Amino acid sequence: MKIVSVRPHILKAALSQPFAYSRAWYDTRMAMLVEIATDEGLTGWGECYGPATMTGPVVAALAPRLIGQDPLCTDRIWRETYAALRDHGQKGLLIEALSGIDIALWDIKGKHFGVPCHRLLGGGVRGRVQAYATGLYRRQSGDPMKYLVEEAVGYVAEGFSAVKLKVGFGIEEDARLTQAVREAIGPGIGLMVDANHAYDATAAIRLGRLIEPFDIGWFEEPVPPEDIAGHLAVKAAIGIPLAGGECEFTRYGFRELLATRALDIIQPDTCAAGGLSECKKIADMAEAHTIRYNPHVWGTGVALAASLQLLAALQPHTPPSLVPLEPMLEFDRTEHPIRQAILAEPIEHEKGFVRIPDGPGLGIAIDQGALARFTVQ
Repeated sequence: MKIVSVRPHILKAALSQPFAYSRAWYDTRMAMLVEIATDEGLTGWGECYGPATMTGPVVAALAPRLIGQDPLCTDRIWRETYAALRDHGQKGLLIEALSGIDIALWDIKGKHFGVPCHRLLGGGVRGRVQAYATGLYRRQSGDPMKYLVEEAVGYVAEGFSAVKLKVGFGIEEDARLTQAVREAIGPGIGLMVDANHAYDATAAIRLGRLIEPFDIGWFEEPVPPEDIAGHLAVKAAIGIPLAGGECEFTRYGFRELLATRALDIIQPDTCAAGGLSECKKIADMAEAHTIRYNPHVWGTGVALAASLQLLAALQPHTPPSLVPLEPMLEFDRTEHPIRQAILAEPIEHEKGFVRIPDGPGLGIAIDQGALARFTVQ
Protein backbone atom coordinates (compact mmCIF):
# COMPACT_ATOMS: atom_id res chain seq x y z
CA MET A 1 0.00 0.00 0.00
CA LYS A 2 1.30 3.47 -0.91
CA ILE A 3 0.33 7.06 -0.14
CA VAL A 4 -0.95 8.78 -3.28
CA SER A 5 -2.10 12.16 -1.92
CA VAL A 6 -1.81 14.41 1.13
CA ARG A 7 -4.34 17.22 1.27
CA PRO A 8 -4.75 19.99 3.88
CA HIS A 9 -8.23 21.40 4.54
CA ILE A 10 -8.38 24.84 6.17
CA LEU A 11 -11.78 25.42 7.79
CA LYS A 12 -13.32 28.55 9.27
CA ALA A 13 -16.60 29.54 10.93
CA ALA A 14 -17.83 32.77 12.51
CA LEU A 15 -19.06 32.74 16.12
CA SER A 16 -22.40 34.11 17.22
CA GLN A 17 -20.60 36.14 19.89
CA PRO A 18 -16.90 36.61 20.69
CA PHE A 19 -15.31 35.10 23.79
CA ALA A 20 -11.97 35.61 25.52
CA TYR A 21 -9.39 33.89 27.64
CA SER A 22 -6.61 35.75 29.48
CA ARG A 23 -4.64 36.76 26.39
CA ALA A 24 -6.95 37.06 23.37
CA TRP A 25 -10.47 37.35 21.97
CA TYR A 26 -12.00 34.89 19.50
CA ASP A 27 -14.69 35.84 16.99
CA THR A 28 -14.11 32.85 14.69
CA ARG A 29 -13.09 29.21 15.09
CA MET A 30 -10.67 27.65 12.61
CA ALA A 31 -9.38 24.13 12.05
CA MET A 32 -6.85 22.39 9.81
CA LEU A 33 -7.61 18.81 8.79
CA VAL A 34 -5.27 16.48 6.95
CA GLU A 35 -6.63 13.98 4.41
CA ILE A 36 -4.28 11.21 3.25
CA ALA A 37 -5.34 8.81 0.48
CA THR A 38 -3.76 5.50 -0.54
CA ASP A 39 -3.63 3.44 -3.69
CA GLU A 40 -5.85 0.82 -2.03
CA GLY A 41 -8.72 3.24 -1.53
CA LEU A 42 -8.21 3.86 2.17
CA THR A 43 -8.35 7.44 3.43
CA GLY A 44 -7.11 8.71 6.78
CA TRP A 45 -7.97 11.92 8.60
CA GLY A 46 -5.91 13.93 11.06
CA GLU A 47 -5.98 17.38 12.62
CA CYS A 48 -3.30 19.97 13.32
CA TYR A 49 -3.53 22.17 16.40
CA GLY A 50 -2.33 25.73 15.89
CA PRO A 51 -2.91 28.51 13.34
CA ALA A 52 -4.67 26.79 10.44
CA THR A 53 -3.45 29.23 7.79
CA MET A 54 0.13 28.38 8.79
CA THR A 55 -0.06 24.63 9.44
CA GLY A 56 -1.90 24.12 6.13
CA PRO A 57 1.03 25.30 3.97
CA VAL A 58 3.46 23.26 6.08
CA VAL A 59 1.46 20.09 5.46
CA ALA A 60 1.35 20.92 1.74
CA ALA A 61 5.13 21.40 1.76
CA LEU A 62 5.64 18.03 3.46
CA ALA A 63 3.34 16.17 1.05
CA PRO A 64 6.00 15.33 -1.60
CA ARG A 65 8.07 13.56 1.08
CA LEU A 66 5.13 11.27 1.84
CA ILE A 67 3.91 10.34 -1.64
CA GLY A 68 4.84 6.74 -2.44
CA GLN A 69 5.58 5.77 1.17
CA ASP A 70 3.90 2.91 3.04
CA PRO A 71 1.36 4.56 5.38
CA LEU A 72 1.65 1.69 7.86
CA CYS A 73 5.25 2.69 8.66
CA THR A 74 4.17 5.42 11.06
CA ASP A 75 7.30 5.45 13.23
CA ARG A 76 9.66 5.47 10.28
CA ILE A 77 7.78 8.29 8.55
CA TRP A 78 7.71 10.32 11.78
CA ARG A 79 11.41 9.88 12.48
CA GLU A 80 12.55 10.54 8.92
CA THR A 81 10.41 13.66 8.59
CA TYR A 82 11.57 15.02 11.94
CA ALA A 83 15.23 14.23 11.20
CA ALA A 84 15.12 15.82 7.75
CA LEU A 85 13.90 19.13 9.21
CA ARG A 86 15.39 18.93 12.70
CA ASP A 87 17.58 21.99 12.16
CA HIS A 88 14.51 24.18 11.65
CA GLY A 89 11.53 22.47 13.25
CA GLN A 90 12.07 20.92 16.66
CA LYS A 91 8.96 22.69 17.97
CA GLY A 92 6.00 24.65 16.69
CA LEU A 93 4.46 24.60 13.24
CA LEU A 94 6.42 21.68 11.81
CA ILE A 95 5.52 19.40 14.71
CA GLU A 96 1.90 20.54 14.59
CA ALA A 97 1.81 19.67 10.89
CA LEU A 98 3.52 16.35 11.52
CA SER A 99 0.97 15.63 14.24
CA GLY A 100 -1.96 15.89 11.84
CA ILE A 101 -0.15 13.73 9.30
CA ASP A 102 0.66 11.11 11.90
CA ILE A 103 -2.94 10.94 13.14
CA ALA A 104 -4.17 10.46 9.56
CA LEU A 105 -1.66 7.62 9.07
CA TRP A 106 -2.89 5.93 12.24
CA ASP A 107 -6.45 6.27 10.95
CA ILE A 108 -5.35 4.44 7.79
CA LYS A 109 -3.51 1.82 9.83
CA GLY A 110 -6.57 1.06 11.93
CA LYS A 111 -8.79 0.85 8.86
CA HIS A 112 -6.28 -1.46 7.14
CA PHE A 113 -6.32 -3.91 10.05
CA GLY A 114 -10.01 -3.38 10.80
CA VAL A 115 -9.51 -2.27 14.41
CA PRO A 116 -9.66 1.00 16.36
CA CYS A 117 -6.31 2.74 16.82
CA HIS A 118 -6.19 1.98 20.53
CA ARG A 119 -5.92 -1.73 19.75
CA LEU A 120 -2.71 -0.97 17.86
CA LEU A 121 -1.45 1.38 20.58
CA GLY A 122 -1.30 -1.47 23.09
CA GLY A 123 -4.93 -2.36 23.67
CA GLY A 124 -7.89 -0.64 25.24
CA VAL A 125 -7.83 -0.16 29.01
CA ARG A 126 -11.27 1.48 29.15
CA GLY A 127 -14.34 1.78 26.92
CA ARG A 128 -15.33 5.25 28.08
CA VAL A 129 -13.59 8.15 29.77
CA GLN A 130 -14.68 10.77 32.26
CA ALA A 131 -14.79 14.24 30.72
CA TYR A 132 -14.42 17.63 32.31
CA ALA A 133 -16.16 20.66 30.84
CA THR A 134 -13.89 23.35 29.45
CA GLY A 135 -15.68 26.66 29.10
CA LEU A 136 -16.20 29.63 31.40
CA TYR A 137 -14.65 32.15 29.02
CA ARG A 138 -15.31 35.90 29.19
CA ARG A 139 -18.01 37.61 27.15
CA GLN A 140 -18.20 41.17 25.88
CA SER A 141 -21.16 42.07 28.05
CA GLY A 142 -22.65 41.04 31.36
CA ASP A 143 -21.26 40.41 34.82
CA PRO A 144 -18.80 37.47 34.82
CA MET A 145 -19.60 36.86 38.48
CA LYS A 146 -23.13 36.06 37.33
CA TYR A 147 -22.89 34.46 33.87
CA LEU A 148 -19.82 32.32 34.61
CA VAL A 149 -21.35 30.98 37.82
CA GLU A 150 -24.55 30.15 35.93
CA GLU A 151 -22.54 28.46 33.17
CA ALA A 152 -20.64 26.31 35.68
CA VAL A 153 -23.87 25.25 37.37
CA GLY A 154 -25.25 24.36 33.94
CA TYR A 155 -22.36 21.99 33.26
CA VAL A 156 -22.96 20.23 36.55
CA ALA A 157 -26.65 19.91 35.66
CA GLU A 158 -25.58 18.24 32.37
CA GLY A 159 -23.76 15.58 34.40
CA PHE A 160 -20.16 16.79 34.37
CA SER A 161 -18.35 16.02 37.61
CA ALA A 162 -15.56 18.53 36.91
CA VAL A 163 -15.27 21.96 35.25
CA LYS A 164 -12.37 24.22 34.31
CA LEU A 165 -12.46 27.96 34.90
CA LYS A 166 -10.44 30.47 32.90
CA VAL A 167 -8.46 32.87 35.09
CA GLY A 168 -5.74 35.43 34.38
CA PHE A 169 -7.89 38.57 34.62
CA GLY A 170 -6.34 39.97 37.78
CA ILE A 171 -5.47 38.20 41.01
CA GLU A 172 -8.25 39.60 43.19
CA GLU A 173 -10.95 39.11 40.56
CA ASP A 174 -9.73 35.58 39.82
CA ALA A 175 -9.88 34.70 43.51
CA ARG A 176 -13.39 36.10 43.97
CA LEU A 177 -14.66 34.30 40.89
CA THR A 178 -13.06 31.00 41.88
CA GLN A 179 -14.70 31.20 45.28
CA ALA A 180 -18.07 32.04 43.71
CA VAL A 181 -17.90 29.11 41.30
CA ARG A 182 -16.85 26.71 44.06
CA GLU A 183 -19.72 27.80 46.29
CA ALA A 184 -22.19 27.46 43.41
CA ILE A 185 -21.17 23.98 42.24
CA GLY A 186 -20.59 22.58 45.73
CA PRO A 187 -17.79 20.53 47.28
CA GLY A 188 -18.30 17.31 45.32
CA ILE A 189 -17.47 18.69 41.87
CA GLY A 190 -13.92 18.99 40.55
CA LEU A 191 -12.82 22.56 39.87
CA MET A 192 -9.65 23.39 37.92
CA VAL A 193 -8.32 26.81 36.90
CA ASP A 194 -6.36 27.78 33.78
CA ALA A 195 -4.40 31.05 33.48
CA ASN A 196 -3.05 30.41 29.96
CA HIS A 197 0.35 31.59 31.26
CA ALA A 198 -0.91 35.10 32.02
CA TYR A 199 1.13 35.52 35.23
CA ASP A 200 4.72 35.51 36.39
CA ALA A 201 5.71 33.27 39.30
CA THR A 202 5.18 35.96 41.96
CA ALA A 203 1.61 36.66 40.85
CA ALA A 204 0.82 32.97 40.30
CA ILE A 205 1.95 32.14 43.83
CA ARG A 206 -0.24 34.87 45.28
CA LEU A 207 -3.27 33.68 43.32
CA GLY A 208 -2.55 30.06 44.20
CA ARG A 209 -2.48 30.85 47.91
CA LEU A 210 -5.77 32.76 47.68
CA ILE A 211 -7.64 29.96 45.90
CA GLU A 212 -6.03 27.00 47.64
CA PRO A 213 -8.85 26.76 50.23
CA PHE A 214 -11.36 26.07 47.42
CA ASP A 215 -10.09 22.54 46.66
CA ILE A 216 -8.63 23.21 43.20
CA GLY A 217 -7.90 20.09 41.15
CA TRP A 218 -5.07 21.75 39.26
CA PHE A 219 -3.64 25.16 38.34
CA GLU A 220 -3.02 25.06 34.60
CA GLU A 221 -0.33 27.12 32.87
CA PRO A 222 0.25 29.50 35.77
CA VAL A 223 3.40 30.95 34.13
CA PRO A 224 4.86 31.02 30.58
CA PRO A 225 5.76 27.55 29.27
CA GLU A 226 9.46 28.41 28.85
CA ASP A 227 9.80 29.31 32.53
CA ILE A 228 10.61 25.96 34.11
CA ALA A 229 12.18 27.66 37.15
CA GLY A 230 8.97 29.65 37.57
CA HIS A 231 6.92 26.45 37.52
CA LEU A 232 9.16 24.96 40.19
CA ALA A 233 8.84 28.09 42.33
CA VAL A 234 5.03 28.05 42.10
CA LYS A 235 4.93 24.32 42.76
CA ALA A 236 7.08 24.71 45.90
CA ALA A 237 4.94 27.56 47.25
CA ILE A 238 1.39 26.16 46.93
CA GLY A 239 -0.36 22.87 47.48
CA ILE A 240 -2.38 22.89 44.24
CA PRO A 241 -1.13 20.44 41.56
CA LEU A 242 0.39 22.22 38.55
CA ALA A 243 -0.64 21.26 35.01
CA GLY A 244 0.61 22.30 31.58
CA GLY A 245 2.28 21.21 28.39
CA GLU A 246 -0.12 22.19 25.61
CA CYS A 247 2.66 24.48 24.30
CA GLU A 248 5.34 21.76 24.42
CA PHE A 249 6.35 19.38 21.64
CA THR A 250 7.75 15.84 21.25
CA ARG A 251 9.37 13.54 23.77
CA TYR A 252 12.46 15.75 23.66
CA GLY A 253 10.52 18.79 24.79
CA PHE A 254 8.76 16.90 27.60
CA ARG A 255 11.97 15.23 28.80
CA GLU A 256 13.05 18.22 30.91
CA LEU A 257 9.55 18.87 32.27
CA LEU A 258 9.38 15.27 33.45
CA ALA A 259 12.94 15.02 34.75
CA THR A 260 12.65 18.25 36.78
CA ARG A 261 9.10 17.40 37.92
CA ALA A 262 8.10 20.97 37.04
CA LEU A 263 4.52 19.74 36.52
CA ASP A 264 2.30 17.31 38.38
CA ILE A 265 0.10 16.76 35.31
CA ILE A 266 1.27 17.03 31.72
CA GLN A 267 -1.17 17.97 28.97
CA PRO A 268 0.30 17.34 25.53
CA ASP A 269 -2.08 18.12 22.70
CA THR A 270 -2.23 15.05 20.44
CA CYS A 271 -2.66 17.32 17.41
CA ALA A 272 0.39 19.42 18.34
CA ALA A 273 2.94 17.42 20.33
CA GLY A 274 3.62 14.85 17.59
CA GLY A 275 0.46 12.87 16.92
CA LEU A 276 -0.45 9.45 18.26
CA SER A 277 3.02 8.03 17.60
CA GLU A 278 4.81 10.61 19.71
CA CYS A 279 2.16 11.13 22.38
CA LYS A 280 2.15 7.43 23.25
CA LYS A 281 5.91 7.73 23.83
CA ILE A 282 5.41 10.84 25.96
CA ALA A 283 2.73 9.00 27.96
CA ASP A 284 5.10 6.10 28.60
CA MET A 285 7.76 8.57 29.79
CA ALA A 286 5.23 10.20 32.12
CA GLU A 287 4.27 6.82 33.54
CA ALA A 288 7.95 6.07 34.21
CA HIS A 289 8.17 9.36 36.15
CA THR A 290 4.80 8.74 37.89
CA ILE A 291 3.45 12.01 36.49
CA ARG A 292 -0.17 12.23 35.39
CA TYR A 293 -1.17 12.64 31.74
CA ASN A 294 -4.41 14.33 30.66
CA PRO A 295 -4.34 15.43 26.99
CA HIS A 296 -5.16 18.97 26.00
CA VAL A 297 -8.01 18.98 23.45
CA TRP A 298 -9.04 22.10 21.53
CA GLY A 299 -10.29 21.29 18.05
CA THR A 300 -12.87 19.47 15.99
CA GLY A 301 -14.31 15.99 16.29
CA VAL A 302 -11.16 14.64 14.63
CA ALA A 303 -9.05 15.96 17.52
CA LEU A 304 -11.56 14.52 19.97
CA ALA A 305 -11.46 11.11 18.29
CA ALA A 306 -7.65 11.01 18.22
CA SER A 307 -7.45 11.99 21.90
CA LEU A 308 -10.03 9.35 22.83
CA GLN A 309 -8.06 6.64 21.03
CA LEU A 310 -4.98 7.59 23.03
CA LEU A 311 -6.93 7.85 26.29
CA ALA A 312 -8.31 4.36 25.72
CA ALA A 313 -4.78 2.94 25.80
CA LEU A 314 -3.33 4.99 28.69
CA GLN A 315 -2.69 3.30 32.01
CA PRO A 316 -4.28 4.77 35.16
CA HIS A 317 -2.29 7.53 36.83
CA THR A 318 -1.71 5.49 39.96
CA PRO A 319 0.34 2.31 40.38
CA PRO A 320 -1.84 -0.84 40.34
CA SER A 321 -4.55 -0.38 42.94
CA LEU A 322 -8.14 -1.21 43.73
CA VAL A 323 -9.06 2.47 43.33
CA PRO A 324 -7.19 3.68 40.22
CA LEU A 325 -7.05 7.35 39.27
CA GLU A 326 -8.09 7.47 35.63
CA PRO A 327 -7.04 10.00 32.96
CA MET A 328 -9.68 12.53 31.88
CA LEU A 329 -10.84 13.99 28.59
CA GLU A 330 -10.97 17.74 28.08
CA PHE A 331 -14.41 18.37 26.55
CA ASP A 332 -14.65 21.86 25.04
CA ARG A 333 -18.12 23.34 25.54
CA THR A 334 -17.51 26.71 23.89
CA GLU A 335 -19.15 27.54 20.58
CA HIS A 336 -17.47 25.76 17.66
CA PRO A 337 -19.69 25.40 14.56
CA ILE A 338 -17.22 23.04 12.90
CA ARG A 339 -16.55 20.65 15.80
CA GLN A 340 -19.40 18.18 15.52
CA ALA A 341 -20.72 19.22 12.10
CA ILE A 342 -17.86 17.57 10.22
CA LEU A 343 -18.58 14.18 11.80
CA ALA A 344 -21.21 11.88 10.34
CA GLU A 345 -21.89 10.81 13.93
CA PRO A 346 -21.08 13.44 16.59
CA ILE A 347 -19.04 12.60 19.67
CA GLU A 348 -21.19 13.53 22.64
CA HIS A 349 -21.03 13.00 26.36
CA GLU A 350 -23.52 11.09 28.48
CA LYS A 351 -23.68 12.40 32.04
CA GLY A 352 -20.08 13.53 31.84
CA PHE A 353 -18.64 10.41 30.21
CA VAL A 354 -17.62 9.95 26.58
CA ARG A 355 -17.51 6.60 24.84
CA ILE A 356 -14.35 5.60 22.99
CA PRO A 357 -15.19 5.21 19.26
CA ASP A 358 -14.81 1.52 18.46
CA GLY A 359 -14.86 1.61 14.65
CA PRO A 360 -11.72 1.05 12.58
CA GLY A 361 -9.02 3.72 12.82
CA LEU A 362 -10.20 6.81 14.67
CA GLY A 363 -13.71 5.37 14.56
CA ILE A 364 -15.23 8.37 12.80
CA ALA A 365 -16.50 9.30 9.34
CA ILE A 366 -16.25 12.78 7.82
CA ASP A 367 -19.33 14.61 6.56
CA GLN A 368 -18.13 15.81 3.16
CA GLY A 369 -20.92 18.36 2.83
CA ALA A 370 -19.96 20.04 6.09
CA LEU A 371 -16.29 19.91 5.12
CA ALA A 372 -17.04 21.77 1.90
CA ARG A 373 -19.25 24.27 3.71
CA PHE A 374 -16.52 25.37 6.10
CA THR A 375 -13.54 25.13 3.74
CA VAL A 376 -11.63 28.37 3.18
CA GLN A 377 -11.25 28.82 -0.57
